[in-house]
Amino acid sequence: MAAPLSPNLNVMIAAAEKASRHLLRDFGEVENLQVSRKGPGDFVSAADRKSEEIIHKELLKARPSFGFLMEESGEVKGEDGEHRWIIDPLDGTSNFLHSIPHWCISIALEKGSEIIAAVVYNPINDELFHAEKGRGAFSRNKRLRVSGRDKLKDCIIATNQPLPDSKTHEKFMKQFYKLNTLTSGTRCMGASALDLAYVAAGKFDGFFEAEKDLKPWDKAAGTLLVKEAGGFNADIDRQDIVYGNKLFSGNLNIKSDLEKLLKSA
Repeated sequence: MAAPLSPNLNVMIAAAEKASRHLLRDFGEVENLQVSRKGPGDFVSAADRKSEEIIHKELLKARPSFGFLMEESGEVKGEDGEHRWIIDPLDGTSNFLHSIPHWCISIALEKGSEIIAAVVYNPINDELFHAEKGRGAFSRNKRLRVSGRDKLKDCIIATNQPLPDSKTHEKFMKQFYKLNTLTSGTRCMGASALDLAYVAAGKFDGFFEAEKDLKPWDKAAGTLLVKEAGGFNADIDRQDIVYGNKLFSGNLNIKSDLEKLLKSA
């Protein structure tokens, strides 16, 4: 049973749920959305911007001194100087724009250089994942635990696919196919924050990212969920988990084998 939610988590959940109502409405009318191209394979929609606007407004109202790091609007310094919200208002934008129901809202709270609270919300299935440092990870009132599988051949590993013109694409494809032959399967679902939440919930056994293609807002909340669900987050080059380039996550039983496989590929 989950402990009572902290004031910060209550604020984060309320903001995510309020933004989700607009996203769900627009998802139902996806063909009418105004879409602009932001880069190869990376779209930003009116829905994306509206979601960020709602979340920013709600969090600013509740914690006016906190700073922000947002996918669309970038960094906004806060008077607090220590706390910062890290926001992805619509992770899985391409899925959203193609009427594929695998996308989410991701909000993390950073204190200093550490993520201390996280919310990942999938409005389509009303899946709410939340965690706080040292207090566990939950889906509503259900405690989350990473899977217990200890052999890669039994595991499903999630990943994100680099942009087609990315310099890392060829390397990624080698890793992808090698993982696919040595595991129970590899999945590119298109919403990394939700993938990491599924690792925390034991649905996926692990996750890895292609170099430099994930941003802090893609993984800040998800990595705390994995950690608080008993899993691990690491960077192959021993860089920072949220701000580094080579994240891999999962249950501790497969950490060594997964790292060796990724390095060898």
